[in-house]
Amino acid sequence: MNKFFVVLAGACLLGGGIQAQSPNMGQISGNFQIDSRYLFPDTLINAPNVPEKSVLNGWGQLNYVNGKFSAGVRYEAFMNPTPDIDPRYKGQGFPYRFASYKGEQLEIRLGNCYDQFGSGLIFRAYEDRGLVWDNSIDGFQARFTPRKGIYLKGIWGKQRAFWTQSAGIVRGFDGEININEALDSLTKNWDARIILGGSFVSRYQIDQDPTYELPVNVGTWAARANIMWKRFSLYAEYGYKINDPQDGFKINNKYVYKPGQALYLSATYSQKGLGVILSAKHIDNFSFRSDRTATGTAMFINYLPALTKQHTYILAAYYPYATQANGEVGAQAEVTYKIKKGTKLGGKYGTNVQFNYSVAHALDTTSLNDTVRLMGYTTKMGRWGDSLFFQDINIEINRKINQKLKLNLVYTFLRYNKNVIEGKANYPIIDAHTAVVDVIWKINDKFTLRSDAEHMFVTTSDDNYFTHNTHGNVVDFGHWVALTEELTIGEHWYVAVMDQYNYGNYESIRRIHYINGQVGYMRNTTRIVVGYGKQRAGIFCVGGVCRFVPASNGFTLSITSAF
Repeated sequence: MNKFFVVLAGACLLGGGIQAQSPNMGQISGNFQIDSRYLFPDTLINAPNVPEKSVLNGWGQLNYVNGKFSAGVRYEAFMNPTPDIDPRYKGQGFPYRFASYKGEQLEIRLGNCYDQFGSGLIFRAYEDRGLVWDNSIDGFQARFTPRKGIYLKGIWGKQRAFWTQSAGIVRGFDGEININEALDSLTKNWDARIILGGSFVSRYQIDQDPTYELPVNVGTWAARANIMWKRFSLYAEYGYKINDPQDGFKINNKYVYKPGQALYLSATYSQKGLGVILSAKHIDNFSFRSDRTATGTAMFINYLPALTKQHTYILAAYYPYATQANGEVGAQAEVTYKIKKGTKLGGKYGTNVQFNYSVAHALDTTSLNDTVRLMGYTTKMGRWGDSLFFQDINIEINRKINQKLKLNLVYTFLRYNKNVIEGKANYPIIDAHTAVVDVIWKINDKFTLRSDAEHMFVTTSDDNYFTHNTHGNVVDFGHWVALTEELTIGEHWYVAVMDQYNYGNYESIRRIHYINGQVGYMRNTTRIVVGYGKQRAGIFCVGGVCRFVPASNGFTLSITSAF
């Protein structure tokens, strides 16, 4: 199989060389990224000593399309992984390659594939370069449209596990019917649009555990409905997983044989100047991996949304939330409103206001003393437990003052359970108040200055929180201020300086300025950025998937391009 794709990649390159003479030879496109760092040890911020000093992570992808045929290959190199990347990525090679043929009704793909069934509740294979996340399926994928409005697809293969493959085999099928498309003659006068779907995914993994009798086939199924009527829409999906006892700390269920279930609901309303989104979820023992022994964020087959606002400002995102696959109940409400221009509150250009509230709690459970069946506990759908995992209340106001000045104001108040989210012990709930003032000033046609000032004030119910715990270690860093100045010069250049100051740290020697500077150049699809500075340690999350980023100090070089 690997030799075949090497030959295929060579054929694609040859086709690209001939393309200039004959357009019938197809088209080649691609993109690449290189991130390099030169790192220094820094005891004040606990930045580790990197023996090789200079590290590089990079990848490049080639895609070839000729009519109904397409193929692609991606090369990746981690030499060695930067400190913020899982060390198991160390190495280089071609972990991604595919070939596909797309006919009028049937599409067949072999090699690596990404896909998603419904909202991803029981299956989502995707890539996120920011998280260094890639759980592609290496095998076969098929899509079939027997008639208009009916869509069928299936996957069969093994999941990527860094430079190898997971121990389990993943098999899945998804079907969807668009009622309006399939029954066009009967529904053409309907105001509503209805889409129904269902999925089934299973994992096969042999039982090599000497203590527990583990199921070798673990199946999950899900059913969903999406109803859209005028300005309203409603999406609902329910998933069920048979018993799937797993090993592992915190994220996995520690050999509980209880079946899992998940419910995801989302309702929206929109009109000119107003948008409302309401979401809720119930997650119960729904960690689903292609290898039951995997830990951390590795080898998840499914995707469980966090239902929290993805903050873009650095201090507002200091305490992000990670979805708790073992069990949680969550909800989110977001209202976006535009105050009309020409009014006293709206001003000359109008004012955008967005309010967001999200919360996640433990399940309301009753423990079972069942040493025979090992079901662990019972719970009821939608029932909230007493333990708070996370809460975020925030408001954002965006206003254009005049042709040269724009203002964005943000306030967030969040509560953060470090014991649950980070696997710590005996920590109080963290309360963090963060305020942001972001001003964009268009000085003239060539220069634009963006100034971003942030402040985070942290409190807890424990008076000793900012001193020392019983092990003699500072348990958190306390209050922060941050300032960013970014100057855009013409169409191609920018210069940025950012400072984060940890003025609330209990130890005065660690009240550090984390200063970073960058110079960037952009032209068409190419971007080159050179920088130097300190990176604080912390949790980095995207969509409820998180990883720990250690502290670092050094130079950075990043190059991205596409063709």
